[in-house]
Amino acid sequence: MSTPPRHPHGRHLLLDLAGIVPARLTDPAQLEAALRDAARLAGATVLSAHFHHFGEGGGVTGVLLLSESHISIHTWPEHGFAAVDIFMCGGTRPERAAESIAAALEAGHARQHDMPRGKRPDGAGDGA
Repeated sequence: MSTPPRHPHGRHLLLDLAGIVPARLTDPAQLEAALRDAARLAGATVLSAHFHHFGEGGGVTGVLLLSESHISIHTWPEHGFAAVDIFMCGGTRPERAAESIAAALEAGHARQHDMPRGKRPDGAGDGA
């Protein structure tokens, strides 16, 4: 098992993915595979996973717990939409995970918000 980062500095990416074929948003195993591949490409270590399907034609909520933090997804197939949350610390590349997930879902439109995490609110110190 890898050691978690010793400081809280990281990046938190929030993705809104739209224009997705509904069938890509209903299969928990397929979504888990896409998120696992994204974590690998970002250099992250998967500790565990949990995915829940909301029944026939329904969406999926899933999370990968990472040594470096997490990746989560919530899907709405009836709207062709997925909300993805990627928070990673250490030497990972969360932007690679974001690109991989958008490509795997063949999203027609993507909007990304990138938030640095772990800095003190007063801007002092490095959190180490």
